[in-house]
Amino acid sequence: MSKVTNVKFAGLGGQGILTCTDILGSVVFDLGYDVKKAEVHGMSQRGGAITSDLRYGDQVLSPMIPVGQADYLIVLGDDQVDANKHHLKAGGVLVKPSDFDIDQLGNKRALNVALLGALSKHMDFTVEQWMAAIRRQFPERLVDVNEKAFLLGRGESAE
Repeated sequence: MSKVTNVKFAGLGGQGILTCTDILGSVVFDLGYDVKKAEVHGMSQRGGAITSDLRYGDQVLSPMIPVGQADYLIVLGDDQVDANKHHLKAGGVLVKPSDFDIDQLGNKRALNVALLGALSKHMDFTVEQWMAAIRRQFPERLVDVNEKAFLLGRGESAE
């Protein structure tokens, strides 16, 4: 049986969770992995809870991450940790906004991409692979701010 990596994103509607999932999905798909994803929208249109599961590996049979099996849990608000930590497996990686100085973000709406930068430090993909996916995801006018946010999340300078 091949190893499947499980990544869960959690937060509130409008925070860019689906965008995060799409960017990571693009990175792993480009590398030839089998990728499955699933979203639970709930009251997302009104700022309610939303989660998105992304699973990748040589062969992925189901898009849903079993409870307690997420290798990575990315929350888009520190207030979402308690409600979602049961998804994280023992020894899994939790990524949250308080992991870096969000006051340095040029645009607060790019927090989701900054969190991907923080996540990227725990994964074996190159910065350029991530940047290529970011460039494909956003219109040209938003690429620069999102690239800078990604590097901020990694703890690197965008200069």
